[in-house]
Amino acid sequence: MKDKTIDYVLRTTWLAVNKMYNEEASQFDTTMATGFALLSIDPENGTPSTSLGPKMGMEATSLSRTLKTMQEKGLIIRKPNPEDGRGVLIFLTDFGREKREYSKEKVLTFNETIKANVSSEAIQHFYKVSEVINNMISNKQIYNQKEHILK
Repeated sequence: MKDKTIDYVLRTTWLAVNKMYNEEASQFDTTMATGFALLSIDPENGTPSTSLGPKMGMEATSLSRTLKTMQEKGLIIRKPNPEDGRGVLIFLTDFGREKREYSKEKVLTFNETIKANVSSEAIQHFYKVSEVINNMISNKQIYNQKEHILK
């Protein structure tokens, strides 16, 4: 296949971004998943553990492992959810807030660097294409079409 597929470009770009963030995070004995979790937790009100997985696009097993590590490192604490007796709220510790700011700084640096090197028009096209792809996947418009069923 001479022409790169959309899937190939998405996958290789994401792998490169993932590797970049993990290399940066490894300098501080952490991972990109931890940084992403820090950014996904409401720093003031905490976040229900059940909403973190979908928010981050992470499976429950991986999220549980990430949260366990974060708790062991003193980044988060878990408290019972007063609105749902079975649920748990995840709160950042002071140390977690500090590391959240660091993660936020890294993400903003990435965004600013890309925006400085790519036209705003091209970035808008990127966002639009990404939105179309996500919507088509969410609405099962890719493989659930009868003409795409493999026989």
